[in-house]
Amino acid sequence: MIAPHEAWDIIVEQTTPLPTACKSLIDALGHVLVTPVLADRDIPSADRAAMDGYAVKADDLITVPSDLQMVGEVAAGSSNCPVIEPGECVRIFTGANLPPSADTVVMQEDTLTADEDHRTENEKQPEVRFLKAVQKGQHIFRRGENAANGEEVVPAGTRVTAAHIGICAAVGCSTLEVYRKPRVSILTTGRELKLFTDEVGSHEIRDSNGPMLEALLAADGMPLISRQSVTDKADILLKTLSDLLAESDVLLVTGGVSVGDYDLVPAVIKEAGGTIRYHGVAMKPGKPQLFATASDKKFIFGLPGNPLSVMTGYQEFVLPALRLLSGIPSERCTRSLMLPLAADAHSKGKRRRYVPARILQQDGHLSAEPVRFAGSADLVAGGRADGSIVVPDGQKLIEAGSIVEFRPWGDIL
Repeated sequence: MIAPHEAWDIIVEQTTPLPTACKSLIDALGHVLVTPVLADRDIPSADRAAMDGYAVKADDLITVPSDLQMVGEVAAGSSNCPVIEPGECVRIFTGANLPPSADTVVMQEDTLTADEDHRTENEKQPEVRFLKAVQKGQHIFRRGENAANGEEVVPAGTRVTAAHIGICAAVGCSTLEVYRKPRVSILTTGRELKLFTDEVGSHEIRDSNGPMLEALLAADGMPLISRQSVTDKADILLKTLSDLLAESDVLLVTGGVSVGDYDLVPAVIKEAGGTIRYHGVAMKPGKPQLFATASDKKFIFGLPGNPLSVMTGYQEFVLPALRLLSGIPSERCTRSLMLPLAADAHSKGKRRRYVPARILQQDGHLSAEPVRFAGSADLVAGGRADGSIVVPDGQKLIEAGSIVEFRPWGDIL
């Protein structure tokens, strides 16, 4: 039996990112970028108005109030480029290119304009009265202030978000080279398992691990290839495991990984040509789990049958490994928050403990509160949790108010 950090080190040692692929802009969402995205021009590409108002020469407004003649208008997206002579101004709107003869924008709230309702076509444009002192260069987005032409705007190694999609669109980048995400299959084992739509006897249980893992994969954007359930018979298990592994990068197996008479998974993995890299982790819940590799750099994770053990093993090892395969650096694959403890947390034994906990938000501050649970089969308690508190090896009590490491399960808010 090895420590959790040793298990993770073994996974990292065996893992390299999957091959790359070119994805269209929207399809690249959630993938990790292989090559950086560069600006194809200055951003903004010209000096632009930062708000609705008037483009002026600041020297015309050394004293205020002062009146200037309006000689034109520039809307966002317009190529109009009126010349401003001394004593003149131009109506301008947010995002419009600044006329080259102007050096300042005055927002419209600091001005008054003449009544235009009674002007004839032959009358001059109205005068605009400027009421407040101005600072030369104010309210202008400067050319290239966001990024210069050729500058890296999305670095390699970035996990593409909606904001990055927007940046790529702004620089005309329609396809991205990204790492492929792992294809995952799920195999739940046990003669006692039934479908969640079945009627069950007192000796039977409905399969909750399969749907839960499928939902976890979907929430993390990992493509599911297949989800199947089989009984505890070696020949059936071997065929199903081999078939699923042939079409997947990662196979998740629940149940059958301990040391009982019906725990056939370790032997079947070896018979299928796999190499078990570790079997047994000094943690609770989740001790009887394993990690194996197969040909063509394929992975098998064997998780216990109890749902909280499955959730803990998935969050601690499976999900970080899937992220690693997707191109995310190892130091960013496991996510934690350091939070104050809202109530005492108790632990038993010498293994590292993962205590289900929920997030409390009071007066704008977050804290973690342990959730009472009746063991690793208590999935109902898991449903009340937002994640788990990590209790170090051998520590039996962490007092309320202490800062603890909290591992979130998905979107904690």
